[in-house]
Amino acid sequence: MPFKNFSEENAKPFETVAVKFKVNDEDISLNVPCHYTLLDILRYELRLTGSKEGCGMGECGACTVIMDGDIVASCLVLCTSLTGKKVLTIEGIKSDEKAKPIIDAFIKATAVQCGFCTPGMVVSSYALLKKHKNPTNEQIMEGLSGNLCRCTGYVRIVDAIHEAAKELNK
Repeated sequence: MPFKNFSEENAKPFETVAVKFKVNDEDISLNVPCHYTLLDILRYELRLTGSKEGCGMGECGACTVIMDGDIVASCLVLCTSLTGKKVLTIEGIKSDEKAKPIIDAFIKATAVQCGFCTPGMVVSSYALLKKHKNPTNEQIMEGLSGNLCRCTGYVRIVDAIHEAAKELNK
């Protein structure tokens, strides 16, 4: 039996869903394909490309954002669960003057190599330093536990977070 021809003219459009939420303090109202994740919306609809798709399974942390105060893997958040949520991305953190010491510390400590994991690491560090003013190594490693880096070995990232904590506590 030959394969059925699935040409564009035979294809059905995706069902869409309306979502209303906040991203970086901006009200967002969109109709998106019902299979979209928060990461899809950020990258393809809002053109906020700081969050990366690494594994697509919530294991690597490249897509980390803060949603309603909690760190989440945006690749796992379905669009149908976004209504009423408040999302903070790396772009929103970058525009926060209070986050500048974190970004500067990553640069100073050369905690950035290929850069793929860096946005997720900075987002997790931002959340960590909001929770712990002077985190221990153990608290830092727990705070970064959802983020994988294949380049740095984490030593410089931990150093950067300690340096950022010192700057933020001045």
